[in-house]
Amino acid sequence: MNTVERWKQEKHPLAVIEDVKRYAEEGLSFEEIETEAGDGEWERLKWAGMYAHGNHDDYFMMRTKVPGGHLTPEQAEVIGEVAAEFATAPEEFGGAEQNDIWGDGFLDITTRQDIQTHWIEIEDVPEIWARYDEVGLTTIQGCGDSARNVLGCPAAGLTDHEAFDAQPVIEAVSEFFTENREYANLPRKFKMTITGCRHDCGQSQINDVGLVPAHKAVDGREYYGFHARVGGGLSDGPRMASPLDVFVPPEDTVEFARAVAQTFKELGDRTNRGVCRMRYLVEQMGPEAFEEAVRDRCSIDLPGRGTDLTEGYTGDHVGVHDQKHDGLKYVGFNVIAGRMGGEEFAAAARAAEQYGTDDASVRLATDQNVLVTHVPTENVGNVLDEPVARKYRPDPGPFSRGAVGCTGSEFCNYGIIETKNRVRRWAKALDRRIDTPEDLEVVRMHMSGCSASCAQPQIADIGFRGETVAIDDPEGTTNEEGDNIVEGMDFGLGGSLGVDNEFIDWVEHAVPADAVIPALEKLFDAYTSERADDERFYEWCRRVDNDRLREVMRRADADVAGGVPHGEVTSGD
Repeated sequence: MNTVERWKQEKHPLAVIEDVKRYAEEGLSFEEIETEAGDGEWERLKWAGMYAHGNHDDYFMMRTKVPGGHLTPEQAEVIGEVAAEFATAPEEFGGAEQNDIWGDGFLDITTRQDIQTHWIEIEDVPEIWARYDEVGLTTIQGCGDSARNVLGCPAAGLTDHEAFDAQPVIEAVSEFFTENREYANLPRKFKMTITGCRHDCGQSQINDVGLVPAHKAVDGREYYGFHARVGGGLSDGPRMASPLDVFVPPEDTVEFARAVAQTFKELGDRTNRGVCRMRYLVEQMGPEAFEEAVRDRCSIDLPGRGTDLTEGYTGDHVGVHDQKHDGLKYVGFNVIAGRMGGEEFAAAARAAEQYGTDDASVRLATDQNVLVTHVPTENVGNVLDEPVARKYRPDPGPFSRGAVGCTGSEFCNYGIIETKNRVRRWAKALDRRIDTPEDLEVVRMHMSGCSASCAQPQIADIGFRGETVAIDDPEGTTNEEGDNIVEGMDFGLGGSLGVDNEFIDWVEHAVPADAVIPALEKLFDAYTSERADDERFYEWCRRVDNDRLREVMRRADADVAGGVPHGEVTSGD
């Protein structure tokens, strides 16, 4: 049993919720919390949706779950107001000017349709929870070894792209697992996605459990339901999910998800944290044996597969789009790297309420963008005239449209490089500097600050994985050993989901950050001159071999290949 498992045995992780309320009432510091509860408390606090905040003692990151990315305007306004009021840095860390782009009181939209806020103090958590309770929000199990936020299509119920609206199923599954002690201590995090959308916006191929639309004739009648994929994931050891031979009726989805969680709970590895995700169990057992184990633990007799209705992968909802309801539109706003001010998020919520119908909502997408729905056609102009709409435009350039960034070293314990500001600067610079083909609406550029893949670089056209890089520049020495250490990244090309899904190829390693944009300019010069008809950038990258891609990158007037990972450098090298 590994150390985390021991901590979970010492105290059930969900017990920390009541402890948080007491810590807040007594105003305990980090040092006092650890003295009282031990260092395992930092792990258990994740079940409350709270991470200790990087190097900033006495501050937390708080993660709010948004099942399917679906918020009412009232919920969205509360989230924005909480961020503006409580996610504020102390003066010693910059105060209102802590970030030179976003200032203070901002929030981050994640690739799992969550909301993250920073600089949260323990004393404020009960008040935040009270406001959330009033509108049906929670942070419970936003983190930790349990079922995480359940993903879905952000346009669920809006378009003809879906076979059926799966949002009610998402909410039922989320409700079952939230605060359920029986399934709140799994070997590792448990990620699910459920969609009735034919375009697989919920990314079923990279989740532990992915349910996608299908139909099947049962006893002479046609039914809509789900096909299941299991064992997908990224980080180290990425794996595309494997299909199971099951058809899951919507009314049986909670039981199916429970049976998968039970299988993982019983058979998953609890010794080595590096290989205890469910994808390793599926790979070890094989999909057929895993399916048999799930069936053995499922209280219903699941039929075999029917007809799969998934047609590909979209994952992009930026722009003004028709809804299937006459006279209504939804507007997808481009939030580069997922970060926006709390007041701005609240303003988007108020715009939805003011200009939308009674069914209006605010949706979060897996590409970190925001949708406002149920807007009558005659009100679209008013929405687009709002200051928040002018800043987070629904008609961005292709790099801005596809830019995704994790938290990075600004706040994350694991982050090696800064990401949020860099992604925004680079996306805007690339839109100005690179003349892309007119039919190329989006270039997916994802930056993770470490190898944990929170920004999903493996499925992007262009993916970055942060690391420190040593370059040969004695005049810029940064340590006692005489090394010049700069922020850099592994540089990957050619990833995608969908019918032609493939993970990225890491084409060049340890590229200094200041060499990346010149290298991209050379790559796009070659792409635009060589592309076949309608060929996407990732398709071109796959057609061209990696040696050629490296050769094109190294034409740049920058030291693209001059760095080595800092960990590989020894004194005197």
